Amino acid sequence: MKIAPFSIEEFFALYEFTTPYLLCSSDCESMTVGELLALAEVDAAALADVHLGYTESQGHPELRAQIAALYPGVAAEEVVVLTAPEEGIYTALRTLLAPGDEVVVLTPAYDSLLNLAEHIVGEDNVKKWEIEAGNGRWHINLSRLEALVTDETKLIIVNFPHNPTGFLPTPEEFEAIVAIAQKHGAWLFCDEMYRGLEGNGLSPLPSAVTQYERAINLSGLSKTHGLPGLRAGWLIVRDAEVRQQLMNWKFYTTICPPAPSEFLAMVALQAHDKLLARNRQIIEGNVYLADAFFARWREMFDWKRPLAGSVALVGIQVPSATAYCHRLAKEAGVLLLPSSCLGYGDQHVRMGFGRRNFQECLAQFEQSLLSGQ
Repeated sequence: MKIAPFSIEEFFALYEFTTPYLLCSSDCESMTVGELLALAEVDAAALADVHLGYTESQGHPELRAQIAALYPGVAAEEVVVLTAPEEGIYTALRTLLAPGDEVVVLTPAYDSLLNLAEHIVGEDNVKKWEIEAGNGRWHINLSRLEALVTDETKLIIVNFPHNPTGFLPTPEEFEAIVAIAQKHGAWLFCDEMYRGLEGNGLSPLPSAVTQYERAINLSGLSKTHGLPGLRAGWLIVRDAEVRQQLMNWKFYTTICPPAPSEFLAMVALQAHDKLLARNRQIIEGNVYLADAFFARWREMFDWKRPLAGSVALVGIQVPSATAYCHRLAKEAGVLLLPSSCLGYGDQHVRMGFGRRNFQECLAQFEQSLLSGQ
């Protein structure tokens, strides 16, 4: 049985490494290995001592302890270190789901959060809980979620801070989502890859795994920390039996994490606060620039300022966002991601705010608008 195309990655494969002005990247500003080591005040010689043998399948004990410390009440044994965050989505959904199970997914969503669920349980068994567009902001309809979730629902999949809208529920809204899952005994898979990038004076939501015993959370270093090249991520799985089943799927995928990535992940977590502060500052400055840009182009765009994370979904007044993005990349060298790649129609584009060259990319984009491209 074939799985649906991974539209986001197929689109990026066409342009990401050949288009000079990336205006839709979801990760934050990255750095070299040397810069990371210096930021964490770790001697570069320590990297040369990393042994390139097999590692522990569940992850290095020290790294698991560092990760567990980020979540109140979580033990190191409840952490599963991943070779890439994507592996966490695959292994978790393979562990929890079987054909015919009922799943509710917050949409729009990163491809694998939706497509993999549909692949396993069948498209007709997946219900979409769509974020709604309000006046100048995105919001969620909790009554709609209550109507979608039943006693037959096996899994609810959410992503906060949300990619691609930048939406963040209030603590009360998040508590209501957890309560709905608890009421029906459903598992709650929470993609928290952007947690820590809250803006607008907002604090991070409590992690789902600290609120509900049947929650599993996904996180990693690609987005918030700006280190996608490490391919380092983790799951928090508090149920011992489910964790054991998940590890069996891991044995069939990557078996164990790469030793250099684990070492550098430990280094990155030593610099956790510095990385978060740096990237929040970059995003704040870039969103401020975006505010001014969209004020100049009110007739062209529908701008809903993101509450958290490093991306926003922007309405655009063109016949087809997909055709526009392809033309923009080829003719102006500017890359925006069309909402068709996110399963959300063809009238929006995703914009990213985590890179230091955002101002340069935005200026190139504005020049293309002024020249009528």
